[in-house]
Amino acid sequence: MKAQELREKYLDFFKSNKSKKHTIIPSASLIPENDPTVLFTTAGMHPLVPYLMGEKHPEGNKLTSVQKCIRTGDIDEVGDKTHLTFFEMMGNWSLGDYGKREAIEMSYEFLTQALKLDKDRLAVSVFAGDDDAPFDSESYEIWKELGIPEARIAKLGKKENWWGPAGKTGPCGPDTEMFYWTGGVNEIPESFNDDNDFWVEIWNDVFMIYNKTADGKYVELDQKNVDTGMGLERTLMVLNDLRDVYRCEHIWPVIKKIEELSGREYGDMKITMRVIADHIRAAVMIMGDPMGIAPSNTDQGYVVRRLIRNAIRRGKHLGIDDNFVPKLAGLVIDLMGEQYEEVIANRKFILSNLETEENKFEKTLEKGLKEFEKISNSDITGDEAFSLFATYGFPVEMTQELARVKRLDVDLEGFKEKFKKHQDLSRTAAAGKFKGGLADDSENTKKLHTAAHLMLVALKKVLGDQVEQRGSNINPERLRFDFAHPEKLTPEQLTEVERIVNEQIQNKLPIVCQEMSLDEARESGAAGIFNDKYGNKVKVYTMGGFSKEICGGPHAENTEELGVFKIIKEQSSSSGVRRIKAILK
Repeated sequence: MKAQELREKYLDFFKSNKSKKHTIIPSASLIPENDPTVLFTTAGMHPLVPYLMGEKHPEGNKLTSVQKCIRTGDIDEVGDKTHLTFFEMMGNWSLGDYGKREAIEMSYEFLTQALKLDKDRLAVSVFAGDDDAPFDSESYEIWKELGIPEARIAKLGKKENWWGPAGKTGPCGPDTEMFYWTGGVNEIPESFNDDNDFWVEIWNDVFMIYNKTADGKYVELDQKNVDTGMGLERTLMVLNDLRDVYRCEHIWPVIKKIEELSGREYGDMKITMRVIADHIRAAVMIMGDPMGIAPSNTDQGYVVRRLIRNAIRRGKHLGIDDNFVPKLAGLVIDLMGEQYEEVIANRKFILSNLETEENKFEKTLEKGLKEFEKISNSDITGDEAFSLFATYGFPVEMTQELARVKRLDVDLEGFKEKFKKHQDLSRTAAAGKFKGGLADDSENTKKLHTAAHLMLVALKKVLGDQVEQRGSNINPERLRFDFAHPEKLTPEQLTEVERIVNEQIQNKLPIVCQEMSLDEARESGAAGIFNDKYGNKVKVYTMGGFSKEICGGPHAENTEELGVFKIIKEQSSSSGVRRIKAILK
């Protein structure tokens, strides 16, 4: 089965069947809007944050989509047969509608009837229960009724079968995961635990039925949600009996190109080739997003830079000549552009940034060679090898090869020790920076979100209508807002933006939300990027005669609630994009 056929089959299954009647919503941007918990969209539920918290979705309470995702928390696992940094997640949601039975039965029906997967190669896991919540006996019994043998239903703890909350408090609950045996048909174990690599997780049904309170208690939610996620690439892997996700038709040509450029074979260097293909693909999709991010030293741009440079380092290890990254990127654009037109539209932006980044990194590597010459009068210590890696991008294999020419040894164990500490720190940072989950929905966040809308209109009035939002990050303390503009704002311009926003706060504008079709929103003069990011129905928030914009929410009820708006910083975010940080006093 091809990728597009699977996408269509999944969406049609949930939309067309009379008993299901889900509304298809489009994939959102990889750069989340108004979610301070993440730098990237890591799951299909992220665009649905306000609605999982209780707001009414304009398309109803049963939804389905194929969402493009970036997960950097798995970046150290990339290189095995199932993990990817960029991937597509098929999902279906119940916003207070159906529950465990319907979700599980639909999952089983899609797997065994729509996809015709062998039910004898299926296994599942459910939440085992602990002091906070009981054993998920309901899911366990449903799977038994569907014919899954008891020995193939693993009871696992919170680490494996519980989702959330994103922070210390918030919605959370047990989940049930579905696995498919990818080993030989004559080797399927009678019992199941998730510790065998031939069992590949392909689907996860999450039951958001609890709220964790500040005092650590788990109380049942009034609106109980179902949030599911099915990996497109992993499902293609099992459907087509492939040995790894990199053999899917929209990734494998990149691997073949790496073989061609390096003169090496995938079977001999598969981990290195997988990392190169994965990282270039992820970087292309981030840069090719409608909110496209260029390489930089901060936030999403730093991740893009890290992906590109790691791919270059790996390419050098394979002996690939300089400037190979744009060659691979062009192939990724062609492969992914069939599904995501924005990648084609941003081809020039992607390739020019990749070429610039590769040239910059080459200069860094040249400096590293000079540093190596300084320290290579004796054997290379672990600290020195790690410094070459962390500061100049030298893979330890490159240091070893250079040392070998001079008949020097490299303290590999010392390097590994330093590298492990580095990884541990990175994971700790990632846990906070890239954690998935529901955004903060406090009153302060609502007010700052409302202020961001006012500021966008003010920026257009001061700088011109060409100003477009490029991203935002809002928490209870401050708002951070990125927008397209080629140059630094003057103090006078910043003062004028502040004045306009505070004037509208003082005008005590009522904030009204209306649901309408996308065409009606366009005709009404609502601001928004009118492309496939929206569904058939949208919410339009109006603030007097000053601001009218498509948005999911949440907002304050009147601008007078905001207090005093103050810009505390204006700086460059990336090439052609400025960033403003502001507070309410």
